Amino acid sequence: MFEQFDISSLSEDFVTGLRHKIDTKTKPLGALGELESIALKLGQIQQSLTPKVDNAKMLVFAADHGVVAQGISAFPQEVTPQMVVNFLQGGAAVSVFCQQHQVPLRIVDVGVKADLADHPLLAQRKVAYGTQDISLQAAMNDQALAAAIAAGVAEVDLALQEGVTLLMFGEMGIGNTGVSSCMLSAMTGASSETTAGRGTGLDDAGVSHKAKVIAKALARAEQETGQASSSWSATTLAKQLGGFEIVAMASAMLQAAQHKTAFVVDGFICSVALMLAQKVSANVLDYAIFAHQSNEQAHQQVLAQLGAEPILSLDLRLGEGSGAILAYPLIKSACVFLNNMASFEHAGVSEGE
Repeated sequence: MFEQFDISSLSEDFVTGLRHKIDTKTKPLGALGELESIALKLGQIQQSLTPKVDNAKMLVFAADHGVVAQGISAFPQEVTPQMVVNFLQGGAAVSVFCQQHQVPLRIVDVGVKADLADHPLLAQRKVAYGTQDISLQAAMNDQALAAAIAAGVAEVDLALQEGVTLLMFGEMGIGNTGVSSCMLSAMTGASSETTAGRGTGLDDAGVSHKAKVIAKALARAEQETGQASSSWSATTLAKQLGGFEIVAMASAMLQAAQHKTAFVVDGFICSVALMLAQKVSANVLDYAIFAHQSNEQAHQQVLAQLGAEPILSLDLRLGEGSGAILAYPLIKSACVFLNNMASFEHAGVSEGE
């Protein structure tokens, strides 16, 4: 299902020039810290000594999950379509932050369990009215998986046609922290007790119940496939345990990387989508910029697994792409210093010993 993606590793062609340009700015070596790493990565990705991210776009993928019927969320499933409407009306966190930073926002319905009215900011790409209950059966079949992959690809293609140079991803779907925790356990072998978190605000008893549902789903899937989850392909993982929005994000990341476009990874769920994408091609990581470390229990595990160095740590646990858009000004600043800051030579400033 994921065979269509062919992602090359980052070229080293511009590294020497970029490092020289960064190191000869009017500052001590390494004084701009992580901004220097971001500037270097963007220059490599864009194969340019003057990378630009002014034309950015936020894609929020939304879908529902059948496993919510098992009581794994503090919020009812009808909150998913209600929040999508809130996004479209400009009332959500990601909406106001995108407005603040003048970044176009597009909401992609890949599986919301409701019919949504047409709206200029809404992409109607519904695969189905939510996935199946993963504690009882596979999340999706081959046809649904292919449709979810196609949705992510199509949205990235549209953005690239618009001249977008930086993509940011977010998600909305009641129950998707539980699904992501289950996928994480499958990929890493970590117990459900260590991957299950509070999500939208579960108490200790709720987290314990969520962990049991995750363990049940994983045991069911391993029995059905006759394989340990550690040996699953990306296709098997997605079909057995995935969410439509998680699959769509993963394919969007892969498509962006295939077209040598940087993308910003939001929080826990988005990071799990990247882990899924990494099972398809390890090179996808070369194109990822990590926005933040969230408050969700297992996010630190994911970041460590991916060798990630997130820009922010604000104790966020909202999702929606909120962390990604909050990191955007700093990503822009990485380009601004690289492109506009004076060098020692041009400023007539003496360099250090």
